[in-house]
Amino acid sequence: MTEVNTVLLYCRSGFEKECAAEITTRCAEVGIYGYPQFENQQGYVLFRCHESDGAITAMRKLRFRSLIFARQWIACAPCLENLSSSDRISPIAILVAELPPTSELMVEVADTTEGRELHGFARKFSSALAQALRREGLMQPRKQRADWRLHVFVVDGRTLWVGVAALGNSSSWPMGVLRLKFPQQAPSRSTLKLDEAWHYFIPQRRRDELLRGGMSAVDLGAAPGGWTWQLVNQHMFVTAVDNGPMNEDLMESGQVEHRREDAFTFVPSKPVDWMVCDVVDKPARVTELMLSWALNGWCRNAIFNLKLPMKQRFDEVERCLGYLRAELDAADIDYRLQARHLYHDREEITCWLSLTPEG
Repeated sequence: MTEVNTVLLYCRSGFEKECAAEITTRCAEVGIYGYPQFENQQGYVLFRCHESDGAITAMRKLRFRSLIFARQWIACAPCLENLSSSDRISPIAILVAELPPTSELMVEVADTTEGRELHGFARKFSSALAQALRREGLMQPRKQRADWRLHVFVVDGRTLWVGVAALGNSSSWPMGVLRLKFPQQAPSRSTLKLDEAWHYFIPQRRRDELLRGGMSAVDLGAAPGGWTWQLVNQHMFVTAVDNGPMNEDLMESGQVEHRREDAFTFVPSKPVDWMVCDVVDKPARVTELMLSWALNGWCRNAIFNLKLPMKQRFDEVERCLGYLRAELDAADIDYRLQARHLYHDREEITCWLSLTPEG
């Protein structure tokens, strides 16, 4: 039997170290041991499990959404190297025959300059490969749902990784990336971070409940209004807190009150449905601010960014989120906390803290 002992994880280029530290830590917590391999700026990490089926076991024991820095993960068979350009499909078919049944296929590349140059090849190869595998009975018909999705990760034209990801425990987006179009009316490109956060964190079944018109919101560190624009676009009434100027068109909406105050000392007159925060400050200080809002019951939901230091970024994330969870647990507060290094994030992660009964 082919060993499936390598977890391949996609990540933002430059965050391989954080992705590697995280998967190593999370796997060890559930008794899966191994070691990571990566090169800086390559856009992916390999985690080599000591057990022969360790990658499949990891997918069964870990929740993909517990990972912050991984955009996607795949349980892989041994790497295919030195492939002939005249027949790449036959070696893949041999591996697929020993993997769990699948009915979907994604052929993907790293989100790097080198990877993007392979997009055309990946797109064409995906169609040819899917047809060949279905013809040989190695992939189920499209309409027949399987528990796993087949992935082929293209390193270059002669080097491929073949593996699977559990449909209910992986990203459904190609390359693990949600592509959003920048709205030209928005005051800044940071607007895409909040838009992506809502798509990622809030289940579709709860969007109408949690993003209703007429809700109240506070935007801490609002200027010039990228995140406020998203709140207004959801027909919410917003208190924008920032000493800097807000976008004039946004202010003319009639849904925004601009308070020229410090985000760290502002107190709402009454609890609000949403608080969002994109303040540029030390992550520990922002964490304390979020804890204050939660302990005082000033909001029902919060989305906030933690700007990461240049070094020990994973350790800082662990400290901040661990501290926040410990303090909320000590206060006996029901909550749900998720975090993600979003596609539109840079040197930061985005978090959702829900204090509503269903979380």
